[in-house]
Parts: sequence; C-alpha cells; structure tokens
Amino acid sequence: MAERISGEAFVQEGGCDCRTVRYRMESRPMFVNCCHCRWCQRESGSAFAINAMIEADRVTLLAGTPEVIDTPSASGRGQRVSRCPHCKVAVWSNYSGAGASVHFIRVGTLDNPDVLPPDIHIFTTTKQPWVVLPPGVPVMDEYYDANVHWPPESLERRAALRARSAG
Repeated sequence: MAERISGEAFVQEGGCDCRTVRYRMESRPMFVNCCHCRWCQRESGSAFAINAMIEADRVTLLAGTPEVIDTPSASGRGQRVSRCPHCKVAVWSNYSGAGASVHFIRVGTLDNPDVLPPDIHIFTTTKQPWVVLPPGVPVMDEYYDANVHWPPESLERRAALRARSAG
C-alpha cells in the first residue's frame, strides 16, 4: 500500500483523459472512501469508486470547465457529477449531504493516485466477491460514523465547513 502523504504540504494535480479539465488539490483530503455499493459499481463501470473528500475551496481549477450532470443516487437525493465536456471522464462529485462545499475527487483522476489509498471501505455487503480488502483498513457493511473514523483534524475541518454554511 502506498504511504499516505500527510500535512498541509500535500499538493496533487489531476484531470481527465484528454487534459481539457485539470485541477489541483491544495491540501490533503479530509478522508478517502472506497465505496463498493451497486450505484458506484454501475456508475464507474468497475467494482468500486474511490473518492477523496476535500473542501471545494481547496481545489483549484487549472484548465477547462467541467460539465455538471445531475444523477440519481441510492439516497434519492442525487449527486452532481463534474465531467470533462469532451472526454466525459468524471473528475469529482458533489453529494446533496455536503452540497457544493465538498468535492468528492475521483482518486483515479489524480496524476499520482497511489498517494491516496482508502481510509475505509464502505457498503461492503455488495462488494464483488473477488475483491480482496487489505488488512488494517476499516471495513463497513454500509456507511459509517465520521466521528468514530475520521481523524481529529478532519473533524475540525468539517465543523468549520458547517459553521461557514450556517453563518
């Protein structure tokens, strides 16, 4: 497993296949989920989706303008998927629970995706049976309690986001 880069010195760039949309994460994410739900399997065309949750104001758009597509979700509240308008690669999503203030960066769109291994595996009741989960990473049947699994710094960042949106 790749060693996770820590601290505010974390800066990573990524983008779509055709390089029309490019972005930079200005800090490490709050948390990285590997979701094994059927919705993520269908939407990604793969066995899971790996999303790095980061404040939208910590993501700098370097090139292009993503096309935002509203898609359904299992919660019924939907999500907004930001895709390259040319190659259609999804670079991040915004879920209704967090709104526009948190981007769920698709880790596979990073230039160096190895730097963000999952912090947790979720919705594993629908995990593909041939996927072997690594030891030492929490595994949840469904979703999880962030207060239990997120590091204190990430909980502080989430609280600051909530305070800004309530103010």
